[in-house]
Amino acid sequence: MTAEITAGGISVPITHAGKVLFPADGLTKEDLARYYADVADVMLPWLRDRPITMVRYPDGLDGQRFFQKNAPSYFPGWIRRAEVGKEGGVVEHAVCDKPATLVYLANQACIEIHGFLSRADKVEVPDQLVFDFDPPDSEHFADVRRAALWARDLLDGELGLTSFVRTSGGRGLHVHVALNRRAGFDATREFAHRAADVLARRHPDAITTEQRKDKRGTRIYADVMRNAYAQTVVANYAVRGRPGAPVATPLSWPEVDDPSLEPGRFTMATVRARLASTDGQWSEFTSSRYSLGEAGKRLARLAS
Repeated sequence: MTAEITAGGISVPITHAGKVLFPADGLTKEDLARYYADVADVMLPWLRDRPITMVRYPDGLDGQRFFQKNAPSYFPGWIRRAEVGKEGGVVEHAVCDKPATLVYLANQACIEIHGFLSRADKVEVPDQLVFDFDPPDSEHFADVRRAALWARDLLDGELGLTSFVRTSGGRGLHVHVALNRRAGFDATREFAHRAADVLARRHPDAITTEQRKDKRGTRIYADVMRNAYAQTVVANYAVRGRPGAPVATPLSWPEVDDPSLEPGRFTMATVRARLASTDGQWSEFTSSRYSLGEAGKRLARLAS
């Protein structure tokens, strides 16, 4: 069965539209494509100008997944590409700047879309940094909320920055800070490491920066490793390849302070209603861009 979805004036055929990608939920490739068409207006601002990595599930969640960086030659010409340097050559990534691109990727059984922390015109310089608060299991989400709130207190209250929070679509929360593209990845990652170390030192029974899982215990891992060149983070409103079709969803800080918040609340089935009933989270993200110079000085005093 083939369907056709028109997005932004471009018609995209959906081949094998009835193929089930989420077996436990009965969600098909067409369902995924229509979701991405519906949320394109709120999703594209977080992807436009960013090289992406695709996570594809040709046979659905029960089959093998694979990560794909390069945009194949058979992708239509209206899909923008961006060359990213790597050791020994370049990779030509796709860039999502049109609603139809999201729909086309869904037709490729691309469930997850991950974007760079930098933009294509200056790919070696990040325009945001991210802390990924990752629990040992779903039973510790209350601890994740607490860790994210402590991070907000540090970043906003003590370092003079503005932080933004979202669900990861998994078990954790991501905390982001928008940057003004003056510091490279090495400096940004070092700043994130030092901030995470402060949190772990202040809350040693609750937060860790230990990379080895067997040494974390039940503590929340403050992961800053994505703050590096050509690393990616799942896009806002992207679906994750997990039962229930959870979605990485921007939040307000009062929502994180609410004990009833659960990571699985936001899914393909629920996000549309949320978008219709909220004013849009992270509306100030693009206007809240910072240098890390002064914040770095304050952080150095805290870390000493």
